[in-house]
Amino acid sequence: MLNLFNLFRKEKLWDFQGGIHPPEMKTQSNGTPLSQLPLPERFIIPLKQHIGHEGEICVTPGDKVLRGQPLTFGGGRMLPVHAPTSGTIEAIAPHMTAHPSGLSELCIFLRADGEDRWTTLDPQPDYRALSREDVVKRIHDAGIAGLGGAGFPTATKLRGGLRGVKTLIINAAECEPYITADDRLMQDCAAEVLEGCRILAWVLQAERVLIGIEDNKPEAIAALKKALGGDRELQIRVIPTKYPSGGAKQLTQILTGLEVPHGGRSTDIGVLMQNVGTAWAVKRAIVDGEPITERVVTLTGEALARPRNVWGRLGTPVSHLLQHAGFTPGSRQMVVMGGPLMGFTLPSLDVPLVKISNCILAPSASEMGNDQEEQSCIRCSACADACPAKLLPQQLFWYSQGGDHDKARAHHIDDCIECGACAYVCPSNIPLVQYYRQEKAELRAIDLEAQRTAEAKARFEARQMRLEREKQAREARHEQAKQRVASSDQGERDAAVARIKARQEKTPEQDAAEREARHAQALAQQAEKQAETQALSRQSVDPRKAAVEAAIARAKAKKAGAQPAEIAPAEEAEVDPRKAAVEAAIARAKAKKAAAAQPAEATPAAEPEVDPRKAAVEAAIARAKAKKAAAAQPAEVAPAAEPEVDPRKAAVEAAIARAKAKKAAASAAQPSEVSTPPEVEAAASPDPADPRKAAIAAAVARAKARKAQQQPSTTEE
Repeated sequence: MLNLFNLFRKEKLWDFQGGIHPPEMKTQSNGTPLSQLPLPERFIIPLKQHIGHEGEICVTPGDKVLRGQPLTFGGGRMLPVHAPTSGTIEAIAPHMTAHPSGLSELCIFLRADGEDRWTTLDPQPDYRALSREDVVKRIHDAGIAGLGGAGFPTATKLRGGLRGVKTLIINAAECEPYITADDRLMQDCAAEVLEGCRILAWVLQAERVLIGIEDNKPEAIAALKKALGGDRELQIRVIPTKYPSGGAKQLTQILTGLEVPHGGRSTDIGVLMQNVGTAWAVKRAIVDGEPITERVVTLTGEALARPRNVWGRLGTPVSHLLQHAGFTPGSRQMVVMGGPLMGFTLPSLDVPLVKISNCILAPSASEMGNDQEEQSCIRCSACADACPAKLLPQQLFWYSQGGDHDKARAHHIDDCIECGACAYVCPSNIPLVQYYRQEKAELRAIDLEAQRTAEAKARFEARQMRLEREKQAREARHEQAKQRVASSDQGERDAAVARIKARQEKTPEQDAAEREARHAQALAQQAEKQAETQALSRQSVDPRKAAVEAAIARAKAKKAGAQPAEIAPAEEAEVDPRKAAVEAAIARAKAKKAAAAQPAEATPAAEPEVDPRKAAVEAAIARAKAKKAAAAQPAEVAPAAEPEVDPRKAAVEAAIARAKAKKAAASAAQPSEVSTPPEVEAAASPDPADPRKAAIAAAVARAKARKAQQQPSTTEE
């Protein structure tokens, strides 16, 4: 008794409000097995064949491709499309696609080579050896979208249901008249359909799998039960025939008794739905490794001599399909893609077949009925009674016609599934679905514009914030710079005040001595620069004479009591040049003394590298040092041995002698401005034109001066 009660609860079915029972018209095409058609010469492959953005193109015109090779790639809701056969890419250009607007979209034109060779495939018969994420990725890479007509990317839908899905529903109802693609697929490929259902159930970890099928498909039901055998993992639920029982929300309510909340998804109540054609495509993608390159298409209508279901390659022009079905167009002939209630009239027969194309309907004039003129609404409420979504079609019609977008949105126009039941029962022949589609398009445009406005506002505010931050940073930098300048100016002012005070404390004699020393130092530096860059004949000032005068001026300034740093700041380097010059002079004197002991013929080669000008400067520095040391001695200790020898005079005379020797060696003899004492002239008389001999004479004079300076200490001892 308990088992019977559980069985009763398991098989319980519910119903939904509204719905209609139009003529089914399915026997025209469901009695013929699936067949293959010859390949067309050229395929037109739209980049967008699903809900979402198209993928990025990865081929160029002239490329050779194989069947199943990706033509685009992408992630998320950007599904790739694949080559339906082997051939050559002719062009990538806009072309009219299967859409009620008749607008063009970017397409890839493929010229078939007739070989129909597959690319390298990666089949995985044991899909349980893969991870669930890997299976979902393979489904995405295969480009599978909902083949029932919605076109939502299957991989994205599965990722959203990886947690919390307890019931997987396989939609096999196919409730719209004329369409028999799923019916024929279940009859001919029942085992593959069930295997795809098992793969989806394993990925979702669903507790139960329900296959909902209408009772007007007895052959398909028998084929599924035969392929299922004793497997209890999948449950076949036969439901009453009623339009639109194949709607996602309606079938969910029929099988589970649960309603999807407004604005929500079926996963919110633990349910996820997939089409029977999608299950077959999943099996081919995982087990066989084949991306979706074809699907079952119903070719039906009284304008066709051979209505049937065929394997249609994606990208095949509709005209090619109709030609092989014996299409005979009549007067005012129309061709509909989809069913008579939810389909749309094609603007041209050159549009290509896409993933969501499940039916091509070519009805005769009598089959579709006479086109009756639209009349005013009589408020009969028949549309509200037939609406399966529990909406108010009459109110939505008024708001859509009047452009009242806010009220149309408030009456949940987005919940309309566009089944066409309201228009089917309308006695005034009002094409209600067309008004709803137009209003939805306008609402989407409004939402898109609002989104763009919000993004632009966000970008503007971000830019203003960035500019404000940059302005504050600049002001902070300017303030820091002002503070640095203020502190630097204060330091300079303090230094200037200190210099002024120091200058005020000096005596006039010290001030005059400092000015003379600075002037002499400047002349000496100028003369040195000229000596380095110009010839001797073009120099306006003799560098040696200027160096001597600068040394004498510094000595006078030091004697007057001035500070060295105030007189010659350039001399306060890391190494004192005066000390270095004195040491160099002493070294040269010693070398000269040693050279004097050698034979006379070896003397010229003793110091061939001595520069007279440098020697003069160093000698002047040494003399200044000597003068300073002599001034520090007491007056009574003054040397008395040789009072007639003045060291300064000797140094000056030696410098003059060296200058004369240098001038004589340069070019023309020039008259000397300074009178040369007899003893210095005698020292230079051996060869005034030889600079080396003059340097030797100057060194001898310096040695004498040095000896005279050291005489007081000897006498004191």
